[in-house]
Amino acid sequence: MFIIPTIRLALPDEAARIALMSREYIEFDLGWSWRRGRVLQAMADPTINVAVAHAGDGGLLGFGIMEYAEQHAHLALLAVAPAYQRQGAGARLMGWLEAPARLAGLEKIRLEVRADNPGALAFYRRLGFAATGRSAGYYGGVMDAVRMEKSLRLR
Repeated sequence: MFIIPTIRLALPDEAARIALMSREYIEFDLGWSWRRGRVLQAMADPTINVAVAHAGDGGLLGFGIMEYAEQHAHLALLAVAPAYQRQGAGARLMGWLEAPARLAGLEKIRLEVRADNPGALAFYRRLGFAATGRSAGYYGGVMDAVRMEKSLRLR
């Protein structure tokens, strides 16, 4: 069944679930750095948007965390529950997070993705991101990251 998620800013009472989703879908086999307290700090930071995607029944199916700076934005985290992947929820979350960057006239969005996640690498490529390099041991000295970026400049 295809679900069109509702996307909005996260509420503080969703921080624990976001943290658990980060541990389960992003930080597995690594140290757990995005715990509830860190998610709450991100929510309180005026330069960061923490967005959530909800299914029609209200269940949390994904989230994204984007920081906006003067020249570029940085996607810190993006996760969609496996049951909802490849149905457009991740692309909708990215579009929602990208909109303020475009509105502010930022030049690009940058991110890091686990080098052992070919599905995520392909997802970001489909959204217009290109690999710019690799960071050895980026994730706690355990896992390499592929650095990617997407230009927001009009062509």
